[in-house]
Amino acid sequence: MEKKITYFENPGIENTEKVIELVKERKEELSIENIVVASVSGRSSVKVLENIPDAKIVSITHHSGFRGGDDLELEQEYVKKLENAGVAIYVGSHSLSGVGRGISNKFGGITPVEIIAGTLRLFSQGVKVCVEISIMAADAGLIPTDKEIIAIGGTAKGVDTAVVLKPAHMGNFFDLRINEIIAMPRP
Repeated sequence: MEKKITYFENPGIENTEKVIELVKERKEELSIENIVVASVSGRSSVKVLENIPDAKIVSITHHSGFRGGDDLELEQEYVKKLENAGVAIYVGSHSLSGVGRGISNKFGGITPVEIIAGTLRLFSQGVKVCVEISIMAADAGLIPTDKEIIAIGGTAKGVDTAVVLKPAHMGNFFDLRINEIIAMPRP
């Protein structure tokens, strides 16, 4: 089998439209139903929804207090659009940091989960995010673990990475399989 990977010169929001175009094409080729999107404000998820309305979309955002305080970073205008379209919005702790990061911040050192996250970042921040949000969505019961899905992530704002993967729950992390990279920024 021979497939194409799109590489972007730089990470960031300027790649969002192209990533969505590539995801739509690959979704149709593989008959994939589920797409998980990392979307802090909700904007990237709305863009996916507008361009791929037949997908079952799950929008994943940061947990409350991620940037300090108790606030969520979701913007209500995007929340309304997503909810009206039946898109599930997941707000929760990151599967590849969570309490482990709290331990490292308090006592120093590094946890095994942070090593996994760091290893995935060797590919790109977006690849790490794609794996992480897939675990989070699987653990919440929002996507199946017996079928391939497409995960979309990025670096800061917008999206710049997309992968086809077979998700797994946190307790079975090493059953997760990254089957294809659709797009990612070059390091």
